[in-house]
Amino acid sequence: MARGKVQVIYGNGKGKTSAALGYAIQEACHHGSVVVIEFLKKKDTEEIVYLERLEPEIRVFRFQKSQKYYSELSQPEQLEEQRNMINGLSYVHKVFQTAECSRLILDEVLGLADEGIVTEEDLVGLLEQRPDDMDIILTGRVLGACLHDYADDIFEIRTEKLS
Repeated sequence: MARGKVQVIYGNGKGKTSAALGYAIQEACHHGSVVVIEFLKKKDTEEIVYLERLEPEIRVFRFQKSQKYYSELSQPEQLEEQRNMINGLSYVHKVFQTAECSRLILDEVLGLADEGIVTEEDLVGLLEQRPDDMDIILTGRVLGACLHDYADDIFEIRTEKLS
């Protein structure tokens, strides 16, 4: 059995989530199953409804409950959302234990380290617990050294020109 890959899609440009979802669709087309866990994304009802059409091959879970971006929240609201994000990471452990997918996408998980909710070392420790045959895709804006060294494939999304 081949070891699953860890891929990172990061950068300041737009399209990281779209690229990750492209990999999700590719996996589903090859009879794989995908779980997408979104972190630090404001609740977007239209997007959730659309993505639900992809079930059961692609299942999406969101752990942020706010209608605002994390950076726009007050300190008490941020603390509440931090608990939600930790619950999301606990769900990752459940996905690992049940091996319920062949590809796991952790959308904006790199932002958890940026915001100080977890450390980069915590994320590496989490990845070390994954099943051997599960592919993992991480997205976010900033990629630190620990995860850089741990990743198999790294893709940087950046804006070259805006009109």
